[in-house]
Amino acid sequence: MKHKTIISTALAALAAALAFISCDKLGYGKNPSAEGEGGRSGTPTSFSVHFVKNLKTAALAALPDTNEFILTVTDSRGVKIYDGAFGAAPEKFDTSPGSYTVRAVSCEFSSPLFECPQFGDEQVVKLEENQQLSLRLNCRQMNSGLRLNVDYSFRVSYPDAVLYASSNGGRLMYTYTEARYGFFKPGSITLQMERGGNTVQLFTRRIEAQEMLTINLSSSGGPSEPFSGISLALDTCRTWTVEDYRYGDAEGSDISSALSIEEAKARVGEKSLWVYGYVVGGDMTSSSCSFQKPFTSRTNIALAAKSTCKDKDACIAVQLQKGDIRDAVNLVDNPDLLGKKIFLKGSIVEAYFGITGLQNLSEYSLGE
Repeated sequence: MKHKTIISTALAALAAALAFISCDKLGYGKNPSAEGEGGRSGTPTSFSVHFVKNLKTAALAALPDTNEFILTVTDSRGVKIYDGAFGAAPEKFDTSPGSYTVRAVSCEFSSPLFECPQFGDEQVVKLEENQQLSLRLNCRQMNSGLRLNVDYSFRVSYPDAVLYASSNGGRLMYTYTEARYGFFKPGSITLQMERGGNTVQLFTRRIEAQEMLTINLSSSGGPSEPFSGISLALDTCRTWTVEDYRYGDAEGSDISSALSIEEAKARVGEKSLWVYGYVVGGDMTSSSCSFQKPFTSRTNIALAAKSTCKDKDACIAVQLQKGDIRDAVNLVDNPDLLGKKIFLKGSIVEAYFGITGLQNLSEYSLGE
């Protein structure tokens, strides 16, 4: 007679205090009672679902009780075995062996909101007959946070402006006195200033899950679109980033302040910026890059921070449009440029051949 699979949900002991969700790497573990003789002891198949939370710091507001997390258990056909509060879930689900997707989130999150961090995890388990598994959900922050500190200099320079942060999920309006974090899905976030019927894009940043970015926004009173500097603070589970951005300082707008490869990758969406690096390859596709002579394509080159780089993901893909710049720097006609330093002025885009790109070139200069 075949044994039925049993899914049981069990809650581990939790600290009832202000805390971060644990960032320890968790996984599956077989129950010792299921070992030996291939699990033919007659013990029914089962797995337990655990949440784990450790005391780290009281820097945040209290996290939701894990009993209130939304738990879903779905089979391989997409049929939900359970969809509801973790605390209200039955002790056991009687089902058959197979693959199951187990997901738990602190809240549903689909569009940008203030003060709405979403914690959770999703894992897939495959249950065999007469098997016991212990599944622990590693509940980390799944979305990203952005906070603006608007300096007095910016308020005085643009007293009637309105700030908006937007992503592919929507946008949030930030008043000058807004002190809360706005939460977004991971990805690119663009800050815009609307003033007198005109919209100006200040910058675009890419932030990842668990990252909490603070922008200190000030103004030098000029018309350009600059970037001032970055400092990084890392807290056990989250990346807390603080960045100074002074509107009017045009870092990267002239060749003397050209951006490095890493700096350029943080300036996606900005235009007319100088970037410098070493020509390391070409003949790029969405999945590959050639780092050796001879080359066959005049339409692109790869730029890296080191002349010895052989890793496409560490590069910036440069589009060479028809014209004088293409004629001067393509590797088909200029193979001796391989490994040489070069300065290029153009627009930084999020993706070109699968990596950060530099397009719409307007100027170039060969380095020493």
